[in-house]
Amino acid sequence: MPNEAPAGAPLAIVTGASSGIGQAVTLQLLAQGWQVIGLQRGTPAIAHPAFRAVALDLADGDAVSRAAATLPTPQALVHAAGVMRGGRLGELPAADAALMWRLHVDAAIRLADALLPRMAAAGPGGPHRSIVLVGSRTAHGQPGKAAYAASKAALVSLARSWAAEVVAQGVTVNVVAPAATDTPMLADPARAGTPPRLPPMGRLIRPDEVAALVVYLLGEAAAPITGQEIQVCGGSSLPR
Repeated sequence: MPNEAPAGAPLAIVTGASSGIGQAVTLQLLAQGWQVIGLQRGTPAIAHPAFRAVALDLADGDAVSRAAATLPTPQALVHAAGVMRGGRLGELPAADAALMWRLHVDAAIRLADALLPRMAAAGPGGPHRSIVLVGSRTAHGQPGKAAYAASKAALVSLARSWAAEVVAQGVTVNVVAPAATDTPMLADPARAGTPPRLPPMGRLIRPDEVAALVVYLLGEAAAPITGQEIQVCGGSSLPR
């Protein structure tokens, strides 16, 4: 069994901690006194005594399984790593669809398989333990983004299923689903053909705004919230 987290500060494992929403979540957790292990491909952008970066290609399933087996049992897991490749029917390369599935869904399954049973083993009555998967409002469907939407919709099914399995052990599992968010992913040349839709509020969502909800769901006050998909949409889900 891997070593447990050191006594004292709670431990969170965050994927995609080198940029975007994952980085914003990591910074907010560190500011609140958490320890954080960041699983990331990019160069570490955070220098903090309570932060440790682990270089990992989250689209490599075998590598994810090997790494997960060595990680300490966290109090929280946040799967924020993501990529967007768009294309209408008959246009999206199969490799791009497979990449999104591996990164968004397969990585989440492998991490949960390794960590969630250990998180649940403590049983009810202890500190709140939580998984938050970063989804997307696109999961409800959008032209030109079918494969991306499907991979994000799968996270909702995973979260609800896992939540039902561990609710009695005091562990929650939720999805935070933002609309277009101002992250480096929006500037990726590979998604130039599918530009983001500006939310009705008139601006992009900020990563720190998404992170604030994620961090709330990891806290004790959110212990009754589980199996939910919560949108941070800037009005995108309102009838118009």
